[in-house]
Amino acid sequence: MLTQYAWIVWLVLILAFATIEVFTLEMTFLMLALGSVAGLLSGLFGIPWWAQFIIAAVVAVALMLVLRPPLLRALRRGGDPTRSNIDALIGAEGTVVLTVGGAGGQVRLQNGETWTARLSPATEQADVPVGERVLVTAIDGATAVVVPVERSTTE
Repeated sequence: MLTQYAWIVWLVLILAFATIEVFTLEMTFLMLALGSVAGLLSGLFGIPWWAQFIIAAVVAVALMLVLRPPLLRALRRGGDPTRSNIDALIGAEGTVVLTVGGAGGQVRLQNGETWTARLSPATEQADVPVGERVLVTAIDGATAVVVPVERSTTE
């Protein structure tokens, strides 16, 4: 009975794996779907169900080891190298608009945004007056961690 309807199980597995792959794009489920195709094809030649399973597993593992890495490299090759969000703020310059001291302050970054700011613990803890240029070294929640530009080379 199982051998007679194994092709239905293989078709369901192929569709399930292909559907999951559409949402994940990590190529693992694509390799499992292709392994299931091998199991389906072996079943069409009258091979017992347990051998179909072994063939599907071997093909899927072989494809994961051989085909998946180059496919992932090709998929990621076209990625946008531009930093965004918080990553784009690290290293940005700004100007102090409210004196930055021990209690914090505000800076206007080069992109026009005004952020609350505090001095980096790696720099001298002296107040930075209005108008002085600073460099963002980190983002801590909604606070930019900054160092004055002339002191940024000492880190």
